Amino acid sequence: MVTTHGKKYEAAVKLLDSTKGYEPKEAIQLLKKAAYAKFDETVELHLRMGVDPRNAAQQVRGIALLPHGLGKTVRILVFAQGEAEKMAQTAGADYVGGDDMVKKIEEGWLDFDVAIAVPEMMGRVGKLGKILGRKGLMPNPKAGTVVAPENLTRVISDSRKGRVEFKLDRTAIIHLTLGKASFDEDKLFDNLTAVIDAIVKAKPVGLKGQFVKSAFLKSTMGPGIKLDLGTTLTLTAS
Repeated sequence: MVTTHGKKYEAAVKLLDSTKGYEPKEAIQLLKKAAYAKFDETVELHLRMGVDPRNAAQQVRGIALLPHGLGKTVRILVFAQGEAEKMAQTAGADYVGGDDMVKKIEEGWLDFDVAIAVPEMMGRVGKLGKILGRKGLMPNPKAGTVVAPENLTRVISDSRKGRVEFKLDRTAIIHLTLGKASFDEDKLFDNLTAVIDAIVKAKPVGLKGQFVKSAFLKSTMGPGIKLDLGTTLTLTAS
């Protein structure tokens, strides 16, 4: 089956040189020009990694804090009870609870973007693995979303600002959101820098060969823009 694109997409493609890898700032400029939809498109980063997703020693996972956020309201659920529940409510979580929230999710409710849990709740939250895991919402210590009660305020605050998790998928690709096409170029560059810095620091120890094989920026409806790896992978957050 041949995929066909509209005139606006084809016009956006003509802005690009498919043989070229663009430096980050130039790529962001092109992305904004190529974002043609009537809605505010999401900016995405896609990285093809030179690791084996089947090898436990080569997993790439972590979090990045976007200095300018994601450009959307982040709805936060915290699994907690007792004193921890009060702390989460005070910190501004949108939804807080224990067994009541577990039951609600089992019945099909998923109106949240981030799920956080205190360790003592994981025995109950664990049975939601098949539901939350498919959506990338399962609390996980490695992702920093299973936290001690005294850290709830910080983690909730970070999640509200633009805390994104990156994780290698089964095809050795990392997909991330960087913000909105309406963001200023400098803000998108800062968010990209924060993500690249975090991923480079998450490189598995002892990995041989090329860590990142390719990187593309795109908006929701726009074409992929190939990034120059030489300049992209040297981005360092201050």
